[in-house]
Amino acid sequence: MCNINEEKEQTKLLKSDYNYELPEELIAQTPAQPRDSSRLLVYDRKTGKSEHRIFRDIKEYLRAGDVLVVNNTKVLPARMYGYTKNGGKVEVLLLKRRDLAEWEVLVRPGKKARIGTELVVSEELSLTVIGVTETGERIVRFCFDGVFEDILSRVGSMPLPPYIHEKLKDRNRYQTVYCKTDGSAAAPTAGLHFTNELLAEIRAMGVQVAEVLLHVGLGTFRPVKEEDLTHHVMHSEYYCVGEEAAEIVNAAKREGRRVIAVGTTSVRTLETVADENGFLHPCSGDTSIFIYPPYKFKCVDALLTNFHLPESTLIMLVSAFMGREACLALYREAVREKYRFFSFGDAMMIV
Repeated sequence: MCNINEEKEQTKLLKSDYNYELPEELIAQTPAQPRDSSRLLVYDRKTGKSEHRIFRDIKEYLRAGDVLVVNNTKVLPARMYGYTKNGGKVEVLLLKRRDLAEWEVLVRPGKKARIGTELVVSEELSLTVIGVTETGERIVRFCFDGVFEDILSRVGSMPLPPYIHEKLKDRNRYQTVYCKTDGSAAAPTAGLHFTNELLAEIRAMGVQVAEVLLHVGLGTFRPVKEEDLTHHVMHSEYYCVGEEAAEIVNAAKREGRRVIAVGTTSVRTLETVADENGFLHPCSGDTSIFIYPPYKFKCVDALLTNFHLPESTLIMLVSAFMGREACLALYREAVREKYRFFSFGDAMMIV
């Protein structure tokens, strides 16, 4: 039977219940240097206590037998600009690959990208709009001669979020040190704080690292437009959980060891794949899972994450994990302590 507090949590299905005040100067414009010098807010769900640390101190909150689950997706230089025959400029953001030459993309302004429209990106690359998805994204077919990824590396730019106004000097700073598989339109930002040296020290402690894949697209960042959360539809994203990751996580679940998700994308992947007992079965596919209170987590025992936008699906997921009131109180504390927010900002660990 629910207690009063739990019943309160279950009634919070409105977008506006996940709002908070954030001074603009706390939105991080550049990544921390070095990566693990960012700040870390640690919150204990059992005691309700919080601690303010530096990210490299995360070792003090890990123990032998823990499993860190990371998303090894790699961000594509997914933003490019095309030009119509009349010289009109159109921004194109790659979202999801359908086959060798076809992609789902976000186009601005959309009125310049009706079906049949041709856009020239460079001498090497052009595209034609061939369709529209149910949620309004364009389906395009690229025309190119050579290797698409090589061309993209020359004509594309990193798809930094619109709240970041500083130019990124080093593309690799919007990649995790363990990224492997091309396909994301945004970074799994909780992982940006790790260095190779820190990960080596963590592994030496007896902590295992399991790699899963979720290509980050609009599903993570699409604004929630409906006030009633139950009406919000997530954009699907490709995921893959291999045999090795499943074996590492399943052994931990059997032996009562902690599974710690690095980022909300890892959470969504694990919770998509896990059965009712928290065990994983190797598989791949598309997920549109939307996690918000009340939600019973099947696999994840602890969460490492950044500070997210107000009224976003990400803060809703974190609220589902630690409770809405506790989450918003922690965010207010982070504002008072002048933590840096969003993609290049600081981190918090919820245990």
